[in-house]
This record gives sequence, structure tokens and C-alpha cells, in this order.
Amino acid sequence: MENSEKKTIKSFHDLRVYQNLYKSMVLVLTKVVPKLPNEEKYDLADQMRRACKAAPSLISEGFAKRYQKRQWQKYIDDTIGECNEIIHHLSVCEDVYPRFVDVNLCKELIDDYDVSCKQLTTLRKVWKDFHAGR
Repeated sequence: MENSEKKTIKSFHDLRVYQNLYKSMVLVLTKVVPKLPNEEKYDLADQMRRACKAAPSLISEGFAKRYQKRQWQKYIDDTIGECNEIIHHLSVCEDVYPRFVDVNLCKELIDDYDVSCKQLTTLRKVWKDFHAGR
């Protein structure tokens, strides 16, 4: 994926991965979690709320430590972990609660989180290379 227009990253808001994670979070919170059955209100729904909020939050928090190589890489790794967790929860929604949730939306979100994991892996490498040049 070639980007002919490179933008300066001044804030975590400028990171595409943050933008994608935030968009996905909003969809999970507004379109998936409210549709879960009542018996999942304090279990799956709660875990999904925390995991989808954690991913963009970790990027925003970690961005402040982006010049501390190990700290920044840990935040990126933790964000990948949160993405994997929400992918798991969305898979559970698809398989266990297809009468309640929009299965196609869950599939789209799983794909979006998978893309975010790839973006995070690339970001980790690019930032690693950035530190090597310092």
C-alpha cells in the first residue's frame, strides 16, 4: 500500500491505526454490545467494552512514550493483544449469538481489527528502524 501523500505525525490522532481502532470501538459499543442478550450484560458485553476501548487508549497513552523504544513497543504489543481479544469476542458473538447480533458487521469488524494488527506490526517495525537511526 503506497501512500504518495505523507503526513507528519504530530499526535496519536494522526496515526491511521488509531483512527481505525477508534472507529471500530464506536461500532462495537453502539452496534454490537447493545444487541447482546441480557445474560451477557456483565460478562461478554463487559469484556468487549473494555477490550475495544483499550486498543485506541493504549495507542494514545503509548504515543507519549514513543521515543522510549521498549515502552512504545510494549504499548504496541499490548494493543495487538487487545485487538486479538476483541477478535475472539466478536467470533463468539457470531457463533453463539447470531440471532442477536449482525453477523456481517461482526465479520467486518474482525477484518478491521485484523488490519489494525497488521498496521501495528508495521508501526512497530518502522518505529524500531526509526530508533536504530537515532
